[in-house]
Amino acid sequence: MSKKSHEKLGLTEEQVIEMYKTMLLARKLDERMWLLNRAGKIPFVISCQGQEAAQVGASFALDRETDYTAPYYRDMGVVLAFGMTAKELMLSSFAKAEDPNSGGRQMPGHFGQKKNNILSGSSPVTTQLPHAVGVALAAKMEKKPIVSFTTLGEGSSNQGDFHEGLNFAGVHNLPVITMVENNKYAISVPLEKQLASETVAERASSYGMPGITVDGNDPLAVFEAVQTARERAVSGEGPTLIEAVTYRFTAHSSDDDDRYREKDEIQEAKKKDGIIAFASYLKEAGILTEENEKAIEDDTANLVNEATDYAENAPYAEPEHALRYVYEE
Repeated sequence: MSKKSHEKLGLTEEQVIEMYKTMLLARKLDERMWLLNRAGKIPFVISCQGQEAAQVGASFALDRETDYTAPYYRDMGVVLAFGMTAKELMLSSFAKAEDPNSGGRQMPGHFGQKKNNILSGSSPVTTQLPHAVGVALAAKMEKKPIVSFTTLGEGSSNQGDFHEGLNFAGVHNLPVITMVENNKYAISVPLEKQLASETVAERASSYGMPGITVDGNDPLAVFEAVQTARERAVSGEGPTLIEAVTYRFTAHSSDDDDRYREKDEIQEAKKKDGIIAFASYLKEAGILTEENEKAIEDDTANLVNEATDYAENAPYAEPEHALRYVYEE
């Protein structure tokens, strides 16, 4: 964690505590979902563990009242920061009727919530990037001082949608921020077998935009990068590509056997856990005490328990509702 003061970035003590709480809630929800999956209660988990610092740091640099986000499937930290609740995320995992993303139709991790400006995602990776670019085009045409923010993994940065979306954004100078959460693996393919370039960020110059590589385990470093990118976007200076270098602590998903990497590698990465490092920073800054850390942990545990109990007992959609939104009624 850099010793860059949150105050220099314009963040209050309340805001950095809120960032910490959001990161911790994402982690604890994710851990609970794995237990529920292994107990046979929910079908699928695709984890944010290890990437919360980048997700939450970025989200807090945006205007979450007016900006739009097109997240990728790992972005529990992003959607929580944008206003989705623990209960809503659990309803999605259990595929219950009240799931705000899809009414239980979609797999978990397919986020979408109109009231919180979260664009619906699809299963094919990187399709959210052209959608975010489309929102940015609309903002420019309507002269609205807003940005769209989209995320993806570094594996997805090798898809055609990445090239087409960024090329269009660059040509039309659109207010879109693209953040690649470089967690070192595209499912089982390691970074060195995905990219011939040194970084993902250096590709930005070919699209006519700045490319920045930041420490994705440091929420303040990511906050600063996104804050700068947002200032550029709303002042008409166009798009930015940000690469947040991080690591995923879990397998690609609950269906993945991740013996393609060494256990020692994972343990080494966990030494740089953004949540632990941020807690240390907050303690050094005199913001987080043992007392309020314990209170935050207890509150988070209660939120996760309440969300789990509610979602597990909530009703499933009626079978005949499967045909809704398919044919005209």
